Amino acid sequence: MYKKLFFSSFLITHLVFAQTTMTNIISDAVYYDGYATMVSNPVPAGLTRLTNARYTRKLTDVELDAFKAKIAMRVTIAPLCDNYDRLGEVFLAMVPKNQATYTINDTNVKRIEIGRYITPFMNKNRTPSEVPYTYDVSNLYSIFHDTTLRSMYDLYMELDVFGVPYAAQTQVSGCANRIDVFSGTLTFFSTDTGATPTDTNSIVPILSYNTLNNYNNTDVTGETVRIVTFNLPAPVTNARFFVISTPHGANSGGEEYIRRQNYTYIDDVQVLTYTPGGISCEPYRVYNTQGNGIYGSTPKTFADWTSWNNWCPGNSVPIREFTLPNLTAGNHTLKHTIPTAVFNQQQGYVMLSVYMQGKSNTALNIKEIKTVDVNIYPNPTADFVNVKSKVEVSSISLFNMEGRKLSETYKENRIDLSSYSTGVYFLHIVLKDGTAFKHKIIKK
Repeated sequence: MYKKLFFSSFLITHLVFAQTTMTNIISDAVYYDGYATMVSNPVPAGLTRLTNARYTRKLTDVELDAFKAKIAMRVTIAPLCDNYDRLGEVFLAMVPKNQATYTINDTNVKRIEIGRYITPFMNKNRTPSEVPYTYDVSNLYSIFHDTTLRSMYDLYMELDVFGVPYAAQTQVSGCANRIDVFSGTLTFFSTDTGATPTDTNSIVPILSYNTLNNYNNTDVTGETVRIVTFNLPAPVTNARFFVISTPHGANSGGEEYIRRQNYTYIDDVQVLTYTPGGISCEPYRVYNTQGNGIYGSTPKTFADWTSWNNWCPGNSVPIREFTLPNLTAGNHTLKHTIPTAVFNQQQGYVMLSVYMQGKSNTALNIKEIKTVDVNIYPNPTADFVNVKSKVEVSSISLFNMEGRKLSETYKENRIDLSSYSTGVYFLHIVLKDGTAFKHKIIKK
């Protein structure tokens, strides 16, 4: 089972009237053309500009200690000189203790994405002049208060919004020759009223804003597969996995406009199935003050919206969650697949983030993550199935639906199904680096 977490301003409204702690992280920071060389414009006090699209700020011990058990996060974006829908994210960055500075590509820094949003089509000269996004991030309580983690890492919050000013320079009055695109604010609200503190001490940042497609990664239409292995030094109970994903590609037949089922597996067990979208975008029409082809000039029905939309300009992206009661110590494999993804004209991509929290008898840990893209094709097949990977194939075993092994190959990247009857089979694939997983095959 999984739970979609959709949140509105009700959460913050509730907190404001309770005994609430407000922690403002970033206030009205100005973002610039994401494709341009990083600007040298002044940076607000306490912030560091990592790129034109991202600011970061270290959380102080006083701020971390003040967080209460129920936590709401609010992002507020205001338009400057970008009038299109863009992607934005919030990241929690874990920086080695007392490292004074870091860069966007610092490999010593570990990140989890804790929120994602889509900006509306906004004209800075029209109202409303800002759009709010609200999230329940109460699961961060145990991270903020974990003394072992804080002895190893300094905790930073990053607010990102990528913008491009070129259309607005000609379409929006007052934007000629300007490259400032948005301003952004990040604030947390927390309370103990009606809350139970989360009790976890293990965190694994599995994927952070990871690009998935089938032309740079898995190559073949119909086999978009991302495989990640992670290691647990001790058993973990109540392992909560948080998943954020959005498909993109605005070309004809692009992934933005076709709703496709996503499947997530842990150790070959399917744990999450979802199709992005499925809601009406009408509540967010008010924020889309620039005319656009998504909303059009008249309201759409629920059926209209849900027939094609994967997300709404002006809305936050849902955080999907599933829980596994017990995970053993050792290596585990996460597989995320979108079998029907096409990426027409070799355009588009899916942005995927996954992290895990749980309870262990060891101190909180952040382990290195190993990612591999594997291409299994053709599927369905009449004879051979090929396995393509940057890591060599050690073995391929073929099983029927009853779990009986039918054949096996070693150090070959294909296996022959031509002698077997039509039906469903499973491959058990082991790569040379020890990564092992199963994949369903249809014999036609």
